[in-house]
Amino acid sequence: MFTGIVEELGIVKNLKQLKNLSILTVAAKKTLRGVKQGDSVAVNGVCLTAIKITKTQLQFDMMKETLEKTTLGRLKLDEYVNLERALKASDRLGGHFVTGHVDEIAVIKDVIKQKNYTEIKITFPKKLKKYIVKKGSICVDGVSLTVGSVGQNVFSVYLIPFTQEVTTFGLKRKGDKVNIEIDILARYILG
Repeated sequence: MFTGIVEELGIVKNLKQLKNLSILTVAAKKTLRGVKQGDSVAVNGVCLTAIKITKTQLQFDMMKETLEKTTLGRLKLDEYVNLERALKASDRLGGHFVTGHVDEIAVIKDVIKQKNYTEIKITFPKKLKKYIVKKGSICVDGVSLTVGSVGQNVFSVYLIPFTQEVTTFGLKRKGDKVNIEIDILARYILG
């Protein structure tokens, strides 16, 4: 379980492709603290198991399903990723409950930037419409966000400058693909 509050930006250092599996190596600092082999870490909102930890890197196995159903199969060397360690029962819950189980890959339809204002419009599949509501929670690439507005197949989120600085949202452009996870409470209430 996660909160959607990104702890740091990691950097993809290696992607080893095997049959039905890819091994992802990410350089990190803060996220390394306290993580042990077998622990869960959210990488761009996807729950992965740490299989190897060094002083500067985390390594994860990504199975075929993960590669096909999330954006992690499209990662490139030196690309930044959002990292978050699993929630401890004693931690503050600053975002919302996030499982790290991505519902869909979505596409950024538009990025509108003005002074101290950024709106990102994201398209979503029709089947998720009932779960995405104005002022509701949504997780995009591992970031807990509040839905600002909702249309037929597009929703908007509004970002403060801080969010753009400490997550990959400062790098996002129109046409980029993102992982979305609907609010777990909405899933079970409306499911």
